[in-house]
Amino acid sequence: MTASFNDGSRTKDALSIDERAEARESDNGAPSEASATRVLRPRRAAPTDAIRPTRAEINLAHLRHNLRELGRTLANDESPAQIWCVLKADAYGHGAPAVARTLERAGMEGVCVALLEEAIELREAGIQAPILVMGGYFGPSREGIEELCARDLTPVVYDRGQIERIASVVRAEQRQERFGIHLKIDTGMGRLGVSPNELDAVLDALAAAPELCVTGVMTHLACADGPDREPTDEQLRRFESARHRLRRAGHQGSAVHAANSAALLRFPEARFDIVRPGLALFGASPFGDTLVPNVPDFKPVMRVRSEIVALRTIEAGERLGYGHTWTASSRSLIATVPIGYADGLDRKLSNLGHLLVRGRRAPIVGAVSMDLVMLDVTQHPGASIRDEAVFMGAQEGPLGRDAITVEQIAQQTGTVAWEVMTGISRRVPRFYREP
Repeated sequence: MTASFNDGSRTKDALSIDERAEARESDNGAPSEASATRVLRPRRAAPTDAIRPTRAEINLAHLRHNLRELGRTLANDESPAQIWCVLKADAYGHGAPAVARTLERAGMEGVCVALLEEAIELREAGIQAPILVMGGYFGPSREGIEELCARDLTPVVYDRGQIERIASVVRAEQRQERFGIHLKIDTGMGRLGVSPNELDAVLDALAAAPELCVTGVMTHLACADGPDREPTDEQLRRFESARHRLRRAGHQGSAVHAANSAALLRFPEARFDIVRPGLALFGASPFGDTLVPNVPDFKPVMRVRSEIVALRTIEAGERLGYGHTWTASSRSLIATVPIGYADGLDRKLSNLGHLLVRGRRAPIVGAVSMDLVMLDVTQHPGASIRDEAVFMGAQEGPLGRDAITVEQIAQQTGTVAWEVMTGISRRVPRFYREP
């Protein structure tokens, strides 16, 4: 990881965490305690490395469409909020660098991630938009905070210890400008954030840290996608109370944000200055299969497909797969497809889920294994080797047209669309399409 300069030069301040550790080792002759920790990331499978036919196709036109639909939703507001796209977890499994570049060109005004490492990846991919690091953890030593400063990243803070640590690093760097932070208020999620009874202590810490400037105030809504409005209304009331205390303490110009995809669509009063859509960007409804008025026509961005690599005919009474959990009731044609639970095809779909073959649903038979799945294609005349098999997304073929949505998969597996998307593993290469 390196920072680039116009003249091609690099200073020690521009080195990555890993490179600084290496520099300390060469300076001291032995690794220090801090240098013993290295940040190593698994590499996502690249399209050029793909041998098997399993892949995730990312439709960038659909991504831009969804961003425009969110913009139209905000357009009638008196002061439309900025859209800061949530691209944590590798952009919900879609590939953060390519997604961020597309959205930045399409008018995205900021980015939200969970981890410092995610923010660094985007800066190294050339993203210039503001990046908010929401996870609140910046490492046990100075290097993480130094990376925030060097790469122009905005941290979310929620306790006085963080404020004091960041202020001490900024002070040591003798920056001419105050360093911007966003303050998170816990209004009912209960994970991270300043609780009301801790707010005065945090305000005191901010008063003692003139090097810092609160440029944003945020909270996280726990139930905006649920049928009952009251929990969200209560959180917004608590948020307003905390903001009033912040204004009294002199923090007047902070950007305010609370709305995720669900709140953006369902609670106009929660839009404030910035909204933070995630799931909706990628074409899934935060309300699952529940019909909610005025939800835009989002288009799915990811399509996961493979191909049939083997076909065999089995007789009535024969059993298949680990544990012999499926028995043929009649003579059947069975297709094997190279996708399994290590790729994100949940094992709970064994004898339950489907893939699309020739435009028609083919039931999964037997247990989903790590690398392979079997389908009953007896009712799919003409099925042959190399036929496409779609796990997620639409397919049109000689037998019809159908689509398996991320919401349907989530319902069958007893989870949420977020988990289905992020569960498509890094060994599945992402192919980016511009239809």
